[in-house]
Amino acid sequence: MFEIVINEKMMNDALDIRKEVFVEEQDVPIENEIDEFETIATHIIGYDQHGTPFATARFRNVDNVAKIERVAILKQYRKHGYGKQLMQAIEHATVDEGYNTVKLNAQCHAQAFYESIGYLSYGSVFLEEGIEHITMKKSLK
Repeated sequence: MFEIVINEKMMNDALDIRKEVFVEEQDVPIENEIDEFETIATHIIGYDQHGTPFATARFRNVDNVAKIERVAILKQYRKHGYGKQLMQAIEHATVDEGYNTVKLNAQCHAQAFYESIGYLSYGSVFLEEGIEHITMKKSLK
């Protein structure tokens, strides 16, 4: 169901999901959504039983911590447990790459979800693309 992106088609599928979730739903400008980290990040994508792409996330090294970013699930797939499965998949991928800790900037409406899977918030709420976020982290040891 969840795989590491290894080719251009998979990457385009991931970008299409992000465009639908962040650009179309949340009004993030496309030039801010696609950034200079696309080629250095490790991307994960989820396909349903029919091969339809529906979820994605990425991570990259920031000060020897895996920073998880661009977590997105298409609207019709939300509230079915896929978020937890996506996060488990990306956490496993970070461990496979040798990381012990992950962090992310969660949209505040999703903070309780991340807390339910072991993330702890720290710092103050801040705005990113006009959306309130909180930084969260989790030890994978």
